Amino acid sequence: MTISKHIINRFFLIILTLFTLSWFNTLFAQDANDGKQLFISKCQSCHSGDMKTDMTGPPLFGIEGQWEDKGKLHEWIRNNQKLIASGYPKAVEVSKLKPTAMQTFPDLTDPQIDAILKYIDEKGSGKLDAAKGTPAAGGEKSGEDTSQHPLLYGVITLILALAALILIFVNKNLKKISDDTEGKKTPDGIPFLQNKMYLATTAILLFIIGGYFTTKAMINMNRQKNYEPRQPIFYSHKVHAGINQINCLYCHGNAWESKTAAIPSVNVCMNCHKTIQKYNGPELKDKQGNPIDGSAEIAKLYQYAGFDPQNPDAWDPNKAKPIDWVKIHNLPDHVYFNHSQHVRVGNVQCQTCHGEITQMDEVHQFAELSMGWCVNCHRQTKVNFNVDSTSGNQFYSIYEKFHNDIKSGKMDSVTVKDIGGLECQKCHY
Repeated sequence: MTISKHIINRFFLIILTLFTLSWFNTLFAQDANDGKQLFISKCQSCHSGDMKTDMTGPPLFGIEGQWEDKGKLHEWIRNNQKLIASGYPKAVEVSKLKPTAMQTFPDLTDPQIDAILKYIDEKGSGKLDAAKGTPAAGGEKSGEDTSQHPLLYGVITLILALAALILIFVNKNLKKISDDTEGKKTPDGIPFLQNKMYLATTAILLFIIGGYFTTKAMINMNRQKNYEPRQPIFYSHKVHAGINQINCLYCHGNAWESKTAAIPSVNVCMNCHKTIQKYNGPELKDKQGNPIDGSAEIAKLYQYAGFDPQNPDAWDPNKAKPIDWVKIHNLPDHVYFNHSQHVRVGNVQCQTCHGEITQMDEVHQFAELSMGWCVNCHRQTKVNFNVDSTSGNQFYSIYEKFHNDIKSGKMDSVTVKDIGGLECQKCHY
């Protein structure tokens, strides 16, 4: 075997090792991301995203240390009412902390609950923020961002590929010099631009690489992930839905009853701002970091409403003008999406599709809202088949086969795809 073949074999071995390491890094990052997504979809409607602020539900940081039996904690998360009814002391104690009963999550598996608890611990302790290069709890910074490892491996791979190519040409030239010294006659090599094998290989590689990036670009056309337009009024969801804990359905009540969530009218805003005329909350900043005068933004609302704060009793709501909000979430015209079917029937939390809305000042599009993204959700989301209780959806009683399969142990749960969630006509006109 020649030296050049040794070099090529080692080169491919290095590439395989780098891609394996990159895959493991992505896998571990996905595990952490799973915990975050589950927390957003299942927990964040009642519990604060920083794990330390008291909201509808208590702060969750340190919750594992508060339960002696982790198995009981899992039972509490799945069905707290059942655990309270059993008389378990810790469950009874926790149930008295808040007047609002905690929602049950019978569909969560042990690994999913562990992922949520891990995310709660890392978020509450500041480990996640430190991993992103932001100051940790102790005021120090962690300079490593593990999300950049795949990019680093890619750069190293290119450098090694270039080094291997150089070594191959050096080896070829040294062999030619050695043969000339020994008087051996070696045939002249074919120039690169005349070598059909080199040209064909290069053309195929360029076709594959170009096709990949072209396809990627075409697939992402008209997808607006992270789209964050400037709105006519700086409306902070962080202040309204986060700090002041205004329920999403107060402003977007249509999401409970109809296809669209709708934009609240000016008069809905004035229900509160007829009396709240000055902003006294935390400092507001736009995405560029420029300070925002909250009171001035309220004054803009008054212009649309035709409201004079000096003479509030003279206000005529019928003279209000609609605010020209810039639409953020857009679906193609041939796609059917019903908010009530997801929010009311499916009990899907707003954060599942819209992200940590309670932490956003200026709202941006959190998810790509692609067909693949929706289909994956339908494949993974379990439906509440417990029709024997008041919490179950009685419509699912017609699926007799699935109920029999669950009782016999053939199935442990039913997902949206099992009840037709992947059928084309469900989402396309």
